[in-house]
Parts: sequence; C-alpha cells; structure tokens
Amino acid sequence: MDDVRFEVLSQSKLAAELNPEQCKILASLIEMHDYQEGDILVHERTSDENLQVIVKGSLGVIKNAGTPDQVLLNTITAGNFAGELGFMDNTQRYASLVAIAPTQTFTISRTHLESLLDKEPRIVYNVMRAILRVAHQVQYRLSMQQTELANYIYKQQGRY
Repeated sequence: MDDVRFEVLSQSKLAAELNPEQCKILASLIEMHDYQEGDILVHERTSDENLQVIVKGSLGVIKNAGTPDQVLLNTITAGNFAGELGFMDNTQRYASLVAIAPTQTFTISRTHLESLLDKEPRIVYNVMRAILRVAHQVQYRLSMQQTELANYIYKQQGRY
C-alpha cells in the first residue's frame, strides 16, 4: 500500500515541487479511497479538513444533492483537487461533493499536514504552493468564463 500511495502522490500536482524523499514522508500521511457513483464524500453546509486529489473518475459539485432540486455546478476530473479551500480555512461547503462515476481519490487532512510543520516545513510550504497554484487556475477559469458571459450578453443586448 505504501508503494501505491507513493506512486499516486508523486504523479499528482500536489507533489510538483517535492523530491522523492519528501514524497515518501507525505505519502505516509495520505489515505486512499474508492467511491461508487452516487457516494457523497462531503455534504453541503458541513466543513471538512480533507484535501481530495482525484486519481481516477470524477466528482460532482452538486447543490441540493439527492433532492429533486439538485444542480450540478461543476465536474472535477482526475488529476484535480477538491475541497482545497475548506482544507485551508475550514469553511462550510456551499455544495456537496459527490462521486459521479466510480472514483478513486487520495486525501490528506489538514491535521496530518500540520504535523509536519516543525520537522518538515519545506514539505508543508511546497504543498501549500501547489494548492495555491490550483486555486489560481480555478480563479483564472472563472474569470475567463465571466468575461465570455459578459461579452455574450453585451453582444446580444440581453436577448436569448
């Protein structure tokens, strides 16, 4: 199992700036999870201190999951992170995180990462940089979508 954890971690964006020894240390703190379609990883209006990294499959960010009013807000695919903001600041989720296909993830808890602060601060620093890079990519994508939507509305003068 340690070899599997090391392998999936070392191939992830989370380990982009970690050397093999640092990956081994961090791999000892991650947990592997397998989910079936429909499994809810985190419910909306709850907080979660775990960062999810999708190894295979996909997760849906779903508002009102399991109700007739459910809405898929976003799909997160292999290689991407889920829950990075709650991992950082423990805020409540706006929507649920649901497996929308058979999915494998690895998780690291904020508590486990913080346990490295005194002995391995460089690992913590590099992990935080990786999370920040992903957050920047999400922000960039949202900004581009907002610009495209504004241009569409402006060019159509509000007509459909």
